[in-house]
Amino acid sequence: MWDTAGSMASEATMNKADLVELIRSGENSGVEFKRDGLRPERLAAEIAALLNLEGGYIFLGVEDNGSVSGLTRDPRKVEEWVMETARTYVLPATIPYWETVDWGEGKTVGVISLPRDAPDKPYKAKRGGHWIIQVRVGTTTRTAGREEEERLYLQGGVFRYGLKPVPGTALDSLDQRHLRDYFGRVLGGSVPPANDVEQWQRLLQNLELATPASGRMVATIDGMLLFGKNPKRFLPQSGIRAICYLGTEPDYATRADEDLKGPMVPLRDPEDGELVKLGLVDKAWDFVRRNTTPSAYLEGARRIDRWEFPEEAVREAVVNALVHRDYSIVGTDIMLVIYSDRLEVVSPGRLPNTVTPAGMRLGMRYARNQTLVNVMRDYGYVDARGMGIRNKIIPGMLAHNGTEPDLIAEEYRFTVRLWKEPKSS
Repeated sequence: MWDTAGSMASEATMNKADLVELIRSGENSGVEFKRDGLRPERLAAEIAALLNLEGGYIFLGVEDNGSVSGLTRDPRKVEEWVMETARTYVLPATIPYWETVDWGEGKTVGVISLPRDAPDKPYKAKRGGHWIIQVRVGTTTRTAGREEEERLYLQGGVFRYGLKPVPGTALDSLDQRHLRDYFGRVLGGSVPPANDVEQWQRLLQNLELATPASGRMVATIDGMLLFGKNPKRFLPQSGIRAICYLGTEPDYATRADEDLKGPMVPLRDPEDGELVKLGLVDKAWDFVRRNTTPSAYLEGARRIDRWEFPEEAVREAVVNALVHRDYSIVGTDIMLVIYSDRLEVVSPGRLPNTVTPAGMRLGMRYARNQTLVNVMRDYGYVDARGMGIRNKIIPGMLAHNGTEPDLIAEEYRFTVRLWKEPKSS
């Protein structure tokens, strides 16, 4: 009925044994103890903060030290007060699940249960005449910072981070060679003359690669990530940190440690289509090739290299990280890490609401950064059906060595782990 984080499960009813265990474990990011005499503004702040994280419980009639004092008012009156507070002091208004648990000794504990995947983030609590976004950090509830607010708006689908203007950029911050290659060779369309600024502005704005800001046209975050001349200069979170360790755990001794940077997409010669410049996906695979050892076999008279990790699975894991990571987490690159027994691609940011590793295995589709997905699909990097994990990574690993990838969702990151060999039982 409940998990170790204290998040509400599908069944909200709590018995005394559950309550005893949660109280014994103490307050955490999903459990808060309160007396029932607190001000409605304080209760609203706790409700909003839990809704903005992963839900959880507020126990009324429990002291900070975990001792049970019990409700001091008629439980029915407390319930009315809780519901009124959630309706008038929380925005959007919410209806929490309320129940009481008989503690014995004439004491009753009120239980407010808040869902794990609240859909309308960010939730705000009323403070005076203002609505304030609240966040939960460990056992503390506080006002959200700017970056935290942006992430919550993203989680709620209120706006797309990639459409924000990039300060300090201009249209010439985007590499016109890449743009001409995209519009001409990739899309097969006409390309405006280099000096037709007005037509370029319209084209780039229509594709959400540029946007007006402070009276001039600048690159969007998505535009810089895809086609920027120097994305890392303006977006420190735009690269891939690639590391190869000698053993099975992180260590100071590395075989290689590189910062992969530049635009996501490659550049090809307009005449013959030959590769002129690698994009980030190709740079990532090049790093893997240089830092793993292939085995070789003959197919007829032809030598075939069998890499330690299948190329298609590695590329798909990198593409997924590039197009789906949370770019509002500034200063943290995607991690591509090779160990002696495995390869990991670590994407900053939690999975969006309702998306789970189990759902991804079944082909659940989602797009945090739709423009990135669209353009990378045009280049052939993204599975046309949007089910790369199901259609490429899982079957690719099974065919390669009989293993399945580990998909690990954590609060601030998502990891795809590929095994070099079958794990010993």
